[in-house]
Amino acid sequence: MQYFFQRFLISLLLIAGFANMFSVCSDAVNEPVIALNDSAPLYDVVVYGGTSAGIMAAVQAKRMGKSAVIVCPDQHLGGLTSGGLGWTDTGNKAVIGGLSREFYQRIWRHYQKPDSWKWQRREEYGNRGQGTPAIDGERRTMWIFEPHAAEEVFEDFIQEHDIPVHRDEWLDRTPGKGVQKKDGRIASITMLSGRTYRGKMFIDATYEGDLMAMAGVDYHVGREANRVYGETWNGVQVGVLHHKHWFSKPIDPYVVPGDPASGLLPRISADDPGIKGEGDSRIQAYCFRMCLTDVPENRIPFPKPDGYDPSQYELLVRVLESGWRETFDKFDPIPNKKTDTNNHGPFSTDNIGFNYDYPEGSYERRREIIQEHETYQKGLMYFYANDPRVPEDVRTKMARWGLAKDEFTDNGGWPHQIYVREARRMIGVYVMTELDCLDKRPTPDSVGMGSYTMDSHNVQRYVKPDGYVQNEGDIGVSTPRPYEIAYGALTPKKSQCENLLVPVCVSSSHIAFGSIRMEPVFMILGQSAATAAVMSIESDAAVQDLPYEKLRERLLADGQALEQK
Repeated sequence: MQYFFQRFLISLLLIAGFANMFSVCSDAVNEPVIALNDSAPLYDVVVYGGTSAGIMAAVQAKRMGKSAVIVCPDQHLGGLTSGGLGWTDTGNKAVIGGLSREFYQRIWRHYQKPDSWKWQRREEYGNRGQGTPAIDGERRTMWIFEPHAAEEVFEDFIQEHDIPVHRDEWLDRTPGKGVQKKDGRIASITMLSGRTYRGKMFIDATYEGDLMAMAGVDYHVGREANRVYGETWNGVQVGVLHHKHWFSKPIDPYVVPGDPASGLLPRISADDPGIKGEGDSRIQAYCFRMCLTDVPENRIPFPKPDGYDPSQYELLVRVLESGWRETFDKFDPIPNKKTDTNNHGPFSTDNIGFNYDYPEGSYERRREIIQEHETYQKGLMYFYANDPRVPEDVRTKMARWGLAKDEFTDNGGWPHQIYVREARRMIGVYVMTELDCLDKRPTPDSVGMGSYTMDSHNVQRYVKPDGYVQNEGDIGVSTPRPYEIAYGALTPKKSQCENLLVPVCVSSSHIAFGSIRMEPVFMILGQSAATAAVMSIESDAAVQDLPYEKLRERLLADGQALEQK
């Protein structure tokens, strides 16, 4: 009898074991077995992307007592903020609060150290900024800085908060492999290396929005037609000429002037530009924000890049022959006799029309685009400094400049981050449009503020009906006041994902994103996204169901500016 009882117990145990095995296999349909292994710990917040927004998101999660990890393709943290954009696009500085302002306060402290001024005395730098002083001594804030200084500040944030950073990790974008979802939530993400990261909440802080896209969230690439959201400044903008980045004098686009049969010069599209106000899939141009210097001891002469082709700059020769002399107008000064050099004029560092494939491109295709941009821009600077067709006054002055030896030291002085001004943009719970930026409608549930001009760089270079070349897409429309950014612009639709927040590729139209896309704002939104993620964990709620009043209370307590005072 005892024998049969023992056999009965053994049978029950076996049945229970099979049932447990079936349960694990059932879960594994949506979540790889590696995600159940102890080698893949469960984090409260998984941040994908090492941008300024990603760093602030992880810092905020840790300050709120939660575990966080940054997983990123990057080797260097900070995105554009540490990648050459030291002449900060700020708009109204009064609405930059929280961790974003703390970043600039730490920059101020960095430049209080005497050894931070190697190539220039602090008193020589002055206090020039974007419309307002670069240094606010009363609030101990500095808005203009060198790339390496920004990277040091970001690394300090990481070390102080003991945040693990897994670099050179690329999301597996194979459908069904890179993002595993269960019951409407992301359970884990897997990299090309095979490493898997489990999390309760996920934040896509990349410029490209790869995690968002692979999670099955709606998004848009390109310019919407004005009728989609009732806008004026979206879509194709032929004939609209803002800023000074257009051809102010008639420039012939043909290889043999006046002869269309000879073909177009390089960097000019033969495509029809489209109808004003209609949408297209084109995106604003990218470039590198170069850090240059004219200090001989710290200068690398502009190198002649592999694949250099002087014919690519024939259009520039014609612009210079027309009398244009604004080459150095955006050599904006940053400390230690360096610059943040940005695009300026009709033919400059913006590589117009050569980035359309980037947002949706494979990693290999993106690398090709980045390399093409690097060859173009390095070639442009070499051409300026060396080609005899460049007027002598311009050529001689350019030859005095070069890449800064003590910046981007592992990359020959060249920035490690291309300026991805725009890629994917989420279509979330709330879509920010120019109606929000221009104060034409109330914006609900503010989680931060923007104030910069609605700013789009050129999108295409085409031939007008009169036979001359022109650029299209450069828009600059001022906002009447700082505007609120809605919490719903950070969250996908609930039916698509309940535990993802997107502080960079936010839910917005093309032209609204032109204002939102400033680095201080990305840091603001990264902090707000992490705050919402932590509070959603604590209340066991989908991010879309988090009570706004509670979120607002915490954001204000942490120094965020949510409305204009």
